[in-house]
Amino acid sequence: MSYRIVYEKAAVKFLRKQPPAQQKRLVAAIHLLPGEGDVKPLSGHPGEYRLRVGPYRVLYAIEADILIVRVLTIGNRGDVYK
Repeated sequence: MSYRIVYEKAAVKFLRKQPPAQQKRLVAAIHLLPGEGDVKPLSGHPGEYRLRVGPYRVLYAIEADILIVRVLTIGNRGDVYK
């Protein structure tokens, strides 16, 4: 049972601005979801989680009924939660 990864527009925009090595690192970490990595639920946002990848944070939601991990946004640690 494999989850499909769906990227929102904001996440794709951030990824495209990163150097190729950083893009590969982020995408590799995202494709391990939903089970692996430094993951914590977001307080105040039920059903949403954050993945820590070095100084970056990946905010995502899991739609378990249709097996989709929806990557909402990616950003630097201090900016992504705003």
